[in-house]
Amino acid sequence: MFENLSERLERSFKILKGEGKITEINVAETLKDVRRALLDADVNYKVAKNFTDTVKQKALGMNVLTAIKPSQLMVKIVHDELTALMGGKAVGVNLENRPAVILMSGLQGSGKTTFTGKLAKMLKERQHKKPLLVACDVYRPAAIEQLRVVAQSVGVDVYTEEGNKDVVEIAQHAIRKAKTEDFNLVIIDTAGRLAVDEEMMNEIYDLKQAVNPDETLFVVDSMTGQDAVNTAKVFNDRLDFDGVVLTKLDGDTRGGAALSIRTVVTKPIKFVGTGEKMDAIDVFHPERMADRILGMGDVVSLVERAQMQFDEKQAKELEKKIRKNKFDFNDFMSQIQQIKKMGNIKELASMIPGVGKQLKDLDIDDNAFKGIEAIINSMTPKERANPDIINQSRKLRIARGSGTKLEDVNRLMKQFDQTRKMMKMVSGMDKGRMAQMAAAMKNMKGGMPN
Repeated sequence: MFENLSERLERSFKILKGEGKITEINVAETLKDVRRALLDADVNYKVAKNFTDTVKQKALGMNVLTAIKPSQLMVKIVHDELTALMGGKAVGVNLENRPAVILMSGLQGSGKTTFTGKLAKMLKERQHKKPLLVACDVYRPAAIEQLRVVAQSVGVDVYTEEGNKDVVEIAQHAIRKAKTEDFNLVIIDTAGRLAVDEEMMNEIYDLKQAVNPDETLFVVDSMTGQDAVNTAKVFNDRLDFDGVVLTKLDGDTRGGAALSIRTVVTKPIKFVGTGEKMDAIDVFHPERMADRILGMGDVVSLVERAQMQFDEKQAKELEKKIRKNKFDFNDFMSQIQQIKKMGNIKELASMIPGVGKQLKDLDIDDNAFKGIEAIINSMTPKERANPDIINQSRKLRIARGSGTKLEDVNRLMKQFDQTRKMMKMVSGMDKGRMAQMAAAMKNMKGGMPN
């Protein structure tokens, strides 16, 4: 996501490196390259031009402090303007009513039904909502069954009326059910429709008028670039939706939709889909996205994802085991499962500042832990609980059982031992000693050759 744009912007800023001050000439040269980078990323032409004009105006109007290099100042101005371009701040959904009603809209194939399930799962887990999904796609074959499968996978209920083609009636009946059975959230999944299909556009307009939803969301495939932006404008002119959902933002997308859509339709991007799994959904934070576009990482989102998988009780029990040097392969496997739940490994690594660029050309398989899991699963319960009893003959048996080589088992045993020693050392430190260690590591880093 945004890899090519990030690389191009970095090259643009290099034009200012070595310059003693910002001038109209070197700013014009830099921003000419920035504009090209934005257009290559499929950003709307007018949006790209207005963006670079604003950056130029701000850059020339600033006095550069002697402590700040011109390239650093330009990065800051571009970061601030990218953030503003994408909406400035995160915008939530209105869930105050009981039940709150969310109406999903969008083109065919935009990922609406899958996202409906993702949103239900997220609001159920993070905001303790009790969602009811409503099947109002009465045209596409197997659409109702797909929603049933999605609902089952995230553990929520679904309302259907087989044979009924009146979507207004179905939605009204579902809302009535939600009120009587204590569901506090209703999410209505609708049929995908083309903006030129007047009959279908009338149907969703009538549905919105009838149920008066608290939120109307427009779901769009971000990989369609400027087509996504143009379609969003047509839908917004008709539906006046409340926010945009960008799906498939983890794919080979150039990012133009994310950078253009807020300006063109004047509605915020509220959520993004970042993968195929049902928990691959994020609230859209413009500032964090600007950080990632400029190669600054996104540590806040990384920490938030980790906290979602964090079990306080389990963590305390683990800490006790580490202090007693009882950390075993069962605990090791548990930690791997928590990391996997956080999302795509390459995407997680790209959230660490400076790492994303290093991984650009690497193919990191999401099944990177498969070999480790196979080895641990080939151990007996006694071996997993008591790693120290694993001798050479046991290693040979484990290698055969897991379809790996003896050296793979030896490597895992060594990594496990190092992990256990490090965790014991850190858990035994007080805050003062940890601060000393951090300072020492910082000094070491500063003394490392480039």
